Amino acid sequence: MTRASAVRIGLVYPELLGTYGDRGNAIVLVQRAKWRGIPAELVEVGATEPIPDSLDVYIFGGGEDDPMLMAAEGMRASKASIERAHANGAVILAVCGGYQLVGRRYVAADGSVLEGIGLVDLETRAGSPRLIGEVVVEPTMSSEWGPAGAPATLTGFENHGGRTTLGVDVTPLGRVLAGGGNGDGTEGVLGKRLIGTYLHGSVLPRNPQLADRMLSWVTGGLPELDTTLETRLHDERLHAGRAHGARKWWQDRMLARG
Repeated sequence: MTRASAVRIGLVYPELLGTYGDRGNAIVLVQRAKWRGIPAELVEVGATEPIPDSLDVYIFGGGEDDPMLMAAEGMRASKASIERAHANGAVILAVCGGYQLVGRRYVAADGSVLEGIGLVDLETRAGSPRLIGEVVVEPTMSSEWGPAGAPATLTGFENHGGRTTLGVDVTPLGRVLAGGGNGDGTEGVLGKRLIGTYLHGSVLPRNPQLADRMLSWVTGGLPELDTTLETRLHDERLHAGRAHGARKWWQDRMLARG
């Protein structure tokens, strides 16, 4: 595949939204493009910089409470640029804190409200207990995935206290088979060239098919790669996630019985 310019993979505010290794998502997209002969570059957008409207992919990672406050302020200031880029074909991956901030608001346990950018109709509220551990997700079947269809079962690791409610017409990324996700049996959000998720790990190294779906939203159809090693990691994490889910089910059952 030939392309006149490099695919620009934007890692937004890595100083603030980089607590859980979500940089790996940007690295994987750049590398999987280069393996196919597609020029790609990683562009870091620092916390003091406005977010440009010229990137092909925007990656918002997870962060702790205070960094999220600062990130939210910067994202709101650049809301028009983010919306313009997305409307013009850019792809967005928002993970954990970033996922919450592309929504309308996050309501903390004390009732204080952190306003998001409202790119997606969703709201998050603090909940208990904190959701920590392996997650397994069956992706939603949707035309948003493109010609290749939905990727294989997704795996990841979650560490959050949020409970996210999607708007009436908003599609979840998938159905939770193990873990917490949004807190209602669904996980994340799937939109037009947009994925929001609680999955760390990082999520794209764990799920190469998901990475390729996102990349194809920028480049079009992609030639196949040898994914032997990536598939081995995916399958190992999938097994671990299912085992974790089975253990938690048994523990909950025993606690319920007293």
